[in-house]
Amino acid sequence: QVRVVDSGGESVQAGGSLRLSCQVSGYTISTYCVAWFRQAPGKEREAVATMHVRYGDTYYVDAVKARFTFSQDGPNHYLQMNSLTPEDTALYYCAASRTYSNTCPRASGSYANWGQGTQVTVSS
Repeated sequence: QVRVVDSGGESVQAGGSLRLSCQVSGYTISTYCVAWFRQAPGKEREAVATMHVRYGDTYYVDAVKARFTFSQDGPNHYLQMNSLTPEDTALYYCAASRTYSNTCPRASGSYANWGQGTQVTVSS
């Protein structure tokens, strides 16, 4: 059984940094993708970053490029977020799903396993 546990959200001031953590367990082989999504009030859930666990290929939405970095260490996956702005305020979710491709999907419906979400609040 696959389990996803995300954590690390806090309230910070603009310009600050946070590191979100996601522990994924239950996959026996590394052909799966891990993604960070976020959802702000009144907005749709969007993929912030994705990583193919086997190949290490990553994707970042334009709004976070050069500020966010996705890394992995075994079953643990981290989203380092720097230079945070109030526009980054959202509920962040980690998600994982098996893939048969060498690229990762960006649609939330493509991910079968989700963490409970962790709140990031950035004040100006």
